[in-house]
Amino acid sequence: MVEREIRALIESADRAQAVRALMMLTGVGWVGAWTLVMELFGWRELTNRRQLASLAGLVPSPYNSGGMIRDQGISKAGNRRVRALLIQLAWLWLRYQPDSKHSRWFQERFGGGSKRQRRIGIVALARRLLLDLWRFVAAGVVPVGARMKRAGVVRAA
Repeated sequence: MVEREIRALIESADRAQAVRALMMLTGVGWVGAWTLVMELFGWRELTNRRQLASLAGLVPSPYNSGGMIRDQGISKAGNRRVRALLIQLAWLWLRYQPDSKHSRWFQERFGGGSKRQRRIGIVALARRLLLDLWRFVAAGVVPVGARMKRAGVVRAA
């Protein structure tokens, strides 16, 4: 019952084309595509990557005290559901898109590190992935090295 309603919404919604486009990427399902489009990409005209990252709560929070300049992590002042979803999508991206530019970057930079370093790295990967997914929805630019699903594989539920 719920699956049929979701499928009907995806097929009839105003922003259904963007949802279907995101679902064409291997590793992105209907929950991730629907949430990103309805809560982030679909309701506001975004003009740059800083606006996008701040809406998702994935911007650095600097600390500047005289002679000491450090980053305190991410600000978390955005949409927490989208931020949590992006971190999950980043883990899925590593699993289902191992040959993409972002997966290779993560493996080179954080692959041999500790659990803590990989958790820090996954947030950086989530931000990079968010920017590429936005470019994909807005301009149709496929992320470098990303694999697409076959046409018959995309389904709502």
